[in-house]
Amino acid sequence: QVQLVESGGGLVQAGESLRLSCAASGSIFSINKMGWYRQAPGKQRELVAAVTSGGATDYADSVKGRFTISRDNVKNTAYLQMNMLKPEDTAVYYCKAIVTMSTGRSYQYWGQGTQVTVAS
Repeated sequence: QVQLVESGGGLVQAGESLRLSCAASGSIFSINKMGWYRQAPGKQRELVAAVTSGGATDYADSVKGRFTISRDNVKNTAYLQMNMLKPEDTAVYYCKAIVTMSTGRSYQYWGQGTQVTVAS
């Protein structure tokens, strides 16, 4: 089994920054892609940013230029640096990882979520 543990959420003022971390542990052979999603009350979960094992990144238009995703392949950890936060960034942020096991099969795992609240 694989566990994803997120940390770094909290309450900040608009314009401030937060850094989220997502650490993967367990029977991991390799992690193909790691991503951050968010879900605000009454809204669907949406992709915020994703990064492949090779370092290619993808961002939602709403966060381009403000958020940066990165990963440490040795530590199996992904990070989301969030700058210039806005009240509309308020949501529960979830980490997702596509993990290849030693069997060669790949599975999708989610973290438990971390709350980010941006006050105006």
